Amino acid sequence: MSTPETPATAAGTTDETATRHVRLRVDIVLEIDGPAELTAAAEGRIDADEFMPADEREHARTAVREDPSEALSYLVEPFDLVRDLPGVELVQAAWSSEEIEYDPDAMEWELDEDDEDGEDDDRA
Repeated sequence: MSTPETPATAAGTTDETATRHVRLRVDIVLEIDGPAELTAAAEGRIDADEFMPADEREHARTAVREDPSEALSYLVEPFDLVRDLPGVELVQAAWSSEEIEYDPDAMEWELDEDDEDGEDDDRA
C-alpha cells in the first residue's frame, strides 16, 4: 500500500501549516509638544496597572516625570500594533525609547534609503 505524497510547493510560496517567525523592526521619531499631557497619560497607565508592585509603581512614576522617553515606553504597546492582524500571534516583543538629536535633512533620517530609482535625490 502506498502513501499519498505531499505536493511540492512552488518557489516563493509557503506550506500553510508551517510556522514562520518574522522580526518586524519599526523606527518612529516623535516630537513631544505636550510633555505634561504625555506624563499624565503615562502616570494614568502606571496607576491602572493592577499587577505592578507599589515600590515599582513609585519608581515608574518618578521615571516618567523626569524623562518623556520613559513616559512613551509606558504608553507604547507593541501588541496593539498586531492585535487585529489575521493569522499573526505576537511571540516576543521588546522596545525602548530615548531622546535623540533630530535633523530631518540629515541622510541618516531618510526613510526610503533603499529606493534605487533616485526620485528623492533632488530634495534640499
